Amino acid sequence: MRDLGNVRAAAQDTTGWPVMAGGLADSVFDRAARDPLLPQIARRGADGTWTTVTAIELRDEVVDLAKGLVASGIRPGDRVAIMARTRYEWTVLSCALWAVGAEVVPIYPTSSHEQVEWILRDSDSVAVLVEDEHGVMTVGSVCASLPRLRHVWQLDTGALRALVERGRPVPATTVDSLRRIVLPDSTAVIAYTSGTSGHPRGCALSHRNLAGAGDTRLAGWGHTWAPPGEQPSTVVFLPFSHVYGLMVQVLCLRGGLLMGHEPELRADVLAESLLTFRPTYLCAVPFVFEKLYKNALRAAQQAGRGALFERAVRTAQDYALATERQRLGTGPGPGLDLKLQHSLYEKAVYRKVRAALGGRVCGAVSGGSPLSRELALFYEGIGIYVHDGYGLTETGGGITAQPLGREKSGTVGLPLPGIDVQVAPDGEILVRGPSVFQGYVNDDLGTHAALREGWLATGDLGHLDPEGYLSITGRKKDIIVTSGGKSVAPAALEERLRMHPLIHQAVVVGDNRPCVGALITLDPEFVTHWRGALFMPGGAPAGEAREANALRQEVARAVAAANTTVSRSESIRVFRVLPEPFDVSNGLLTPSMKLRRDAIAHRYAVEIDGMYHSASRVPRERRSEELPLWDDSDDVFRRTR
Repeated sequence: MRDLGNVRAAAQDTTGWPVMAGGLADSVFDRAARDPLLPQIARRGADGTWTTVTAIELRDEVVDLAKGLVASGIRPGDRVAIMARTRYEWTVLSCALWAVGAEVVPIYPTSSHEQVEWILRDSDSVAVLVEDEHGVMTVGSVCASLPRLRHVWQLDTGALRALVERGRPVPATTVDSLRRIVLPDSTAVIAYTSGTSGHPRGCALSHRNLAGAGDTRLAGWGHTWAPPGEQPSTVVFLPFSHVYGLMVQVLCLRGGLLMGHEPELRADVLAESLLTFRPTYLCAVPFVFEKLYKNALRAAQQAGRGALFERAVRTAQDYALATERQRLGTGPGPGLDLKLQHSLYEKAVYRKVRAALGGRVCGAVSGGSPLSRELALFYEGIGIYVHDGYGLTETGGGITAQPLGREKSGTVGLPLPGIDVQVAPDGEILVRGPSVFQGYVNDDLGTHAALREGWLATGDLGHLDPEGYLSITGRKKDIIVTSGGKSVAPAALEERLRMHPLIHQAVVVGDNRPCVGALITLDPEFVTHWRGALFMPGGAPAGEAREANALRQEVARAVAAANTTVSRSESIRVFRVLPEPFDVSNGLLTPSMKLRRDAIAHRYAVEIDGMYHSASRVPRERRSEELPLWDDSDDVFRRTR
């Protein structure tokens, strides 16, 4: 590897974990043999109560289903797609497939006909499991072009029960024989990248690839995921169709965590699951942590305690910042006054926030994209440290994590043991280690382009500080270049904008434009709350006009706050509030909740042109009014740390 600079991150030291000798299904069988009555999975009934499935019960279900797969002609090396939400059957079927040496092809249930056809054809899948009639219709519409597809199983019509019945004549020893020939480097999953443009590519991941990061976390961090003497537990709501969710499932199965499935990602449903399941640990993406914070803020404001909550937030951040400086050896820790304030807010605010998460959460991990430093400090300050990590589909999940006792918010931590990370001169992050994928299916050229002399070119931009902590600054392909030649990384600005309670999503634009602009969507729940608290004299339409103007001014203050984190040439000078959110259903988000920037720019080309055209007609002396200065009293995260 040529000319990569002299900065390399050092791997962390952790204790070992048992060496992997077989496939991922062995975890189910080994756990049943060692601790047969251990609660392994919790299932929620129609009445909202949770019942547990023990390790031996899970093992028996996996064996019965694996026998049905054998009876249906599924053989080692066959690829079977699962097109379903995060639910119990996903876990059982994936383990049964691994037990017979088959390979799992996850498909997002919201995928379009074209995407489903591409993935099933490119992967050469012989069978697919769908949830309902909609899934059957989606697959049925493309079956004519898929001569290798032999089975379409539908969950809500009892397909898995039928498979179990079909497999009853097959001896259990057949499953054991097939399971024992699966090796750690056998392919376990063909995970298709969600693709922000063009066709998704299938990443071949081995059993070892998927187990590696989880095993390392279990060895070094697992003892922190629950109070001493308690079984760790988590609600799994991330899609198993994404490698992050799949990694969490594997981690739970191999580490003996109690896993509850939540297929719905709606805020109210997730809140109810957290309250009833009461997990000890959370695995989520930044959007979830942002939403949980905004919900707590809105609840406090509705109760007339908004100012108290904001003061409590600032105290939590100050307390966490002082604690961080102490553990990193750069400060004395919280002073007496700060400790006293923190103690008062613990009783009045912090424990109520934790109670909304079930009251037992003692830690969390965030992935998928960087978590803002301000939000990380808030959660740490209320007693829930969120370990921000980094990984991608091509590495089977995580490759960095926060070292225990030396956590540094605002970074994604240090490389996991066995992983090397370098930053190329152009800022691209390069990764090397055993978790790196086997290659792209049917794409040798793409594989060779991504793997450069043993290093994976991630496409992500970042930097390593002198201690080796990695920070992510954006994606190479997302860099905006204005007509004046200024390069702008949009991620930090978008992250800062989302911190305002009213703002749901933000996309920074400006390629070949005179300045940087932003497309913004609003949080409908917070807008409703904001309108309820707003007093606007006068009837319609005058009152509506005043309300719209007040809303625009509030968004403008959020934009001005984001601008304080960048230079003037990188700041947002124009913006447009859009009437609908970016969503998977309208094609503007990937199924893993990433922005489809090209699709957004195409969909809103007229609005973008109009935004810049309107700005060009504003007299220079009035342009300063477009984005008023931010008032610290309105900014919960008022300091840039």
